[in-house]
Amino acid sequence: MITRQNDEETPLLQRPEQRMARPSPLPWNQFWIVLFLQFSDSLVPQTLAPFTPQLIRDIGVTNGNESQVGHYVGILQSSYYMAQALTILHWSQLSDHIGRKPLMLTALLAISISMFSFGLSRTFVGLVVSRAFCGAFNGSNGVIKSMVMDITDTTNLPKAYGYMPLPWMLGTLIGPLVGGSLSRPVDRFPDIFGQSKLLRIYPYLLPCTVPAIFALVAWLVTFFRFKESVSTREPLWELLKGWVLRQSYVNPPSNSALAMSGVANSEEVLSKPLPLRALLTPKVMTVTASYATMALLYMAFNTVLPIFYSTPIELGGLSLDPPHIGAILALSGVAHGAFQLLFYAWIHDRFGARAVHIAGVVSGVPIIILFPVINALARVHGLGLMVWLSVGVQLSLVTSLVMCYPCLTSFIRAAAPNRASLGATNGIIQVIVAGSRIAGPASAASVFSYSMQEGHDAWLVYYFLLAIAFLAVGASLFLPHDPSVWEDHQ
Repeated sequence: MITRQNDEETPLLQRPEQRMARPSPLPWNQFWIVLFLQFSDSLVPQTLAPFTPQLIRDIGVTNGNESQVGHYVGILQSSYYMAQALTILHWSQLSDHIGRKPLMLTALLAISISMFSFGLSRTFVGLVVSRAFCGAFNGSNGVIKSMVMDITDTTNLPKAYGYMPLPWMLGTLIGPLVGGSLSRPVDRFPDIFGQSKLLRIYPYLLPCTVPAIFALVAWLVTFFRFKESVSTREPLWELLKGWVLRQSYVNPPSNSALAMSGVANSEEVLSKPLPLRALLTPKVMTVTASYATMALLYMAFNTVLPIFYSTPIELGGLSLDPPHIGAILALSGVAHGAFQLLFYAWIHDRFGARAVHIAGVVSGVPIIILFPVINALARVHGLGLMVWLSVGVQLSLVTSLVMCYPCLTSFIRAAAPNRASLGATNGIIQVIVAGSRIAGPASAASVFSYSMQEGHDAWLVYYFLLAIAFLAVGASLFLPHDPSVWEDHQ
């Protein structure tokens, strides 16, 4: 066993003496590009959210049955995550070998092609294929997290993740406004687009064009400005040759050898990506369980929210149109991002990653309970002051839930067996999380539609969401009090 070294050599998170250590400055020459890429990734779902329920109605797949809208919205959203679940581990693992940059270029090109395809689709099958294509080739979700870990250390990672909400804030501000205001432009702006036959045939092409063009701009920025963050890279043809010869990993250290040798040959171990079986440690499984259940809760809530807003009041919703839904989502996104940008680093240093994460998943309980409360107020008082105050309280509580993401990133970094395997570790976790992102939208939207049907309990969807919230709370209790506990035993 290795004895603890002096304070200068121990992890720098969450100890009184460590807080006095000077944090490393953020590498802004590369970090701003990461933020730029994150914005491109966040713009797509936020642009689609406001008009997707109306798009489902327009293509006629529900045959006029309002209760089925949520069901098809959930299927459409899940198609992206289902395709992503099948490929994200391979993309993340590949990025450890050939670098992050080629994977990001592929992802950005996939985003652009899929958004053009989505806007030109006139059938539900076409919409599903477009989103599935984007999910299959877009490995940016895991790769961006690995890029942040590559260019930071334990002293400035919380500060870096204090800035990560900035692109999401811009995405949730611009995306819903683009999706809500530019959908059906011929009807909304007849003086400007009234003569456009193309936009009359494809009424949702214009809002899809905005993130598609931005993804192309991000591709150019990445190609010319981003410096590869992986120091040990292999040519792709070498990897393919090794795969054919079943020698992709040369003499990988076994789990038993690593356990017996401690830190012996640490330079060799730290310099090479480990095989997948060496990454399936109890630490990785613990953080995976917390991440998956939290993502399931967050995705289920995000799916139900716009459906709830667009559903008629008498059926359990608020009867809002896409422009109003887009404005609400945009304002809430700005508020969440601004709060995290200004206060996350301080809250993290003051209370610790575990406490912030547990508070976030616990806030899911009152968030869910407010759904039927808001609808009950709307039935009695209409869309008055009490309804909007309740909506504001609910969206304010979501801020706590959003801060779970950067907290879990600290645990992922600490759980990774070595720095060279960060991408693969992220990939394993993202595969399981993708399963939650598949199950969350599809199940929540379907249960919402089922609960609206005559003769069924209207609160059934909220019982379902509460069960997920309690599951997330239970999983969070297995995390250590601080990520440095795992790093000390690395």
